[in-house]
Amino acid sequence: MSISNNKPKSKQDLKTTASSATDNAKSARDLSAVENDFVVESDSANSSAQESVAAITEQTTSDELSFVHDAVLLQETVAAVLGVKSLPKQTDDAGQNSLQMSGIYVDATFGRGGHSRLLLSQLADDATLIVFDKDPTAISVAHELANSDSRVKVVHDSFATLTDSLAAMGITQVDGLMADLGISSPQIDDGSRGFSFMRDGAVDMRMDTSRGQSVAEWLEKVDDETLANVLYEFGEERHSRRIARAIKQMDSYESTLELAEVIKVAHPNWQRGKHPATQSFQAMRIFINNELGDVDDFLEQSIPILKSGGQLAVISFHSLEDRRIKQFLQRHSKGQYPEDENLPMPPKRPRYFSKPKRVGPSKAEISQNPRSRSAWLRLATRTDTDYVADVQP
Repeated sequence: MSISNNKPKSKQDLKTTASSATDNAKSARDLSAVENDFVVESDSANSSAQESVAAITEQTTSDELSFVHDAVLLQETVAAVLGVKSLPKQTDDAGQNSLQMSGIYVDATFGRGGHSRLLLSQLADDATLIVFDKDPTAISVAHELANSDSRVKVVHDSFATLTDSLAAMGITQVDGLMADLGISSPQIDDGSRGFSFMRDGAVDMRMDTSRGQSVAEWLEKVDDETLANVLYEFGEERHSRRIARAIKQMDSYESTLELAEVIKVAHPNWQRGKHPATQSFQAMRIFINNELGDVDDFLEQSIPILKSGGQLAVISFHSLEDRRIKQFLQRHSKGQYPEDENLPMPPKRPRYFSKPKRVGPSKAEISQNPRSRSAWLRLATRTDTDYVADVQP
């Protein structure tokens, strides 16, 4: 089912449409304070409260309100990065038996530490866990964990700095790397961060609020065509040009609800159960944080940084990320590269990873945490092939 809007015929029409959408959004913004009264900050969300929020904001459904603050594919990811089929089962109220694994491990996206804490429970006292995150709030949580566990080292930076950051610690190789890509529930829940089109806040969207330009600052300067290209490339938004024109007709970019409303009015076809601003917000967030570029850098650095037998485990939530991980592991597990495809006798290339595997969430996890339904975990083992720096995909 789709809902169609009348298409503006001119720039003046677009200006009027944007102005009207902004007025509507201001009303929605006034109600955003009421929305917060309904949001339940716990792992067991109150369904009636969520329904009230949806009614107030005139949005039929939103995954954001049903996100649970649980690490996705938790057991599977930690088992994968340790190179075991499964973790020891819990035997009593004291918790799980520990594998007591030694070595050096990296959680490239600490978030709120769900994966890190479970991993630490399986590590020996002489093990080391280095955690990365761009988000200052996540880093604060990571420092709290480090203060209580000497095995934890904290890096406030993108995982794209993996090699250099580890080298600064005197570390050249590790036993395991794990990453949970994308945006986290706490970041969405905090309207001031600008990630949500359900909660009003500044149009920021930076993962690291201590550096770089916000989306609002970028929108003030960007031209229609560049904006449309970003919406299409990073959000796979088919109506990118129409939406970009409407966005550029806005007088200011101070409110996420106003921006979402302008996109909503400009969007000609709404997919049932999905807010029309979803893909545009995703695109701007990915672009402003260079998320895909960071993923590419991280994956390339995983080859020389992993020891022979080391494990790579990466969770993704949308096709743009998952496709990159899949293709990267395929290339480096088969030794087949695009530049060799048309050669009559392709050269023998190194195989840096074993045959990769893909793991999805169980029905039980999806039921408990709807956010997990789009997640894929891809994992592979580093082979004993020496890394050759001049072999590029």
